[in-house]
Amino acid sequence: MAFILRKLLFIAVLLPILAGLGWWYFREQSLPDYGPLYREYAYVTNGKGNTVSVIDLRTFALAKTIPVGSEPTGIAANSQKNQIYVVNTGSNNVSVIDAESNTVVATIGVHGRPYFIDVAEDGKRAYVANSGSANVSVIDLDKRMVIGSVRVGAAPGLARVSPDGSTVVVSNRGDNTVSLIDAKLLRVRATLPVCRQPEEIAILPDSSKAFVACSGSSQVASIQLKSEPTPSGVNQGVNQGVNYKDDRLLALLDVGRTPVNLTLKPDGGELMVCNFDSDSISIIETGNDEVGSSLEIGQHPSRGAVTLDNSRLYVTNFGSNSVAVYDIDMGRRIATLTVGSRPDGLALTPDQNYLLVLDTQSGDVTVIQKRKARTLEPTEYSLLTLIPVGMQPNAIVVKAFMASGKKK
Repeated sequence: MAFILRKLLFIAVLLPILAGLGWWYFREQSLPDYGPLYREYAYVTNGKGNTVSVIDLRTFALAKTIPVGSEPTGIAANSQKNQIYVVNTGSNNVSVIDAESNTVVATIGVHGRPYFIDVAEDGKRAYVANSGSANVSVIDLDKRMVIGSVRVGAAPGLARVSPDGSTVVVSNRGDNTVSLIDAKLLRVRATLPVCRQPEEIAILPDSSKAFVACSGSSQVASIQLKSEPTPSGVNQGVNQGVNYKDDRLLALLDVGRTPVNLTLKPDGGELMVCNFDSDSISIIETGNDEVGSSLEIGQHPSRGAVTLDNSRLYVTNFGSNSVAVYDIDMGRRIATLTVGSRPDGLALTPDQNYLLVLDTQSGDVTVIQKRKARTLEPTEYSLLTLIPVGMQPNAIVVKAFMASGKKK
């Protein structure tokens, strides 16, 4: 009897201690044992606050709020440097954030009304489409300066660089064309008429094709990208007498109304299209340019994210304040998760166990935890916490790295 009483007393003492430690303690324990210099942050642009919120993903707490330029929109991380780049639409510049100190270390002027930025995989260059001045700014990230400006079509919305770094694909919303820039020569090598209001771009991992969503015509354009001949001097890829080294429009694929986002599986085999005004997603088989299937996913789907193992697609439903979970292998939606008001951007943590959702109207980030499914649990997903950020959060990027340990 005395033993049982001592055991009950031990539990009574232990439980409050565990509760006091909180879920953040167990999150810390689940992270890789990289030592005290390991950092894992999420960066969120606050469009109406002229700031970037920094969330510490080891504790899921707001770590810092960084003042940047006017109307920050797009954001990107450098995979080779501990740096973050923020596009300031209102002040026509790019803020460079040192991720170790979480301070702005440089501001780079570009041209009129930029919205997005893309960084080459080698970490040396960034590309910014300037919608108000019909050109693309090319930034040397080592020198932190613009080294070129390439004239493109009208109202370019997005410039995306291919994984091999050879081509920059630019969607020109104003004249319904796509410009293909030679990244080495910094000049347009082809301008292709496509469909109405081209915007979002996805490029295959092997840099052989680009896909462009046209929100004005309910279509996705498939574009073949120029490639060099094989070492033997003969390009072995031939389709109906056309050499694969040529830039050309391959197909216009019909999807749902107002396709606004393209999410490519990491293996490049399928492309997920969010059709905002038909409340659906379309799945494109990238190898043969065919729309494999379409299904309802939620009200006004706006953004998607695919897990690294190619198994799950997460879609924010802007109109119903929810996130849909789609099982790619099973080919069906398996869960709908309630989040904050007007969800849009989203990102996964490096371990793939937490989904971060930007709630644009309520000004916060919903953190959803994915657990290992157990028989007695109704779902493998649960709401972990809500993190207040700034006014109108509109883009998010995650950066995990080892800090240098040097004082900044």
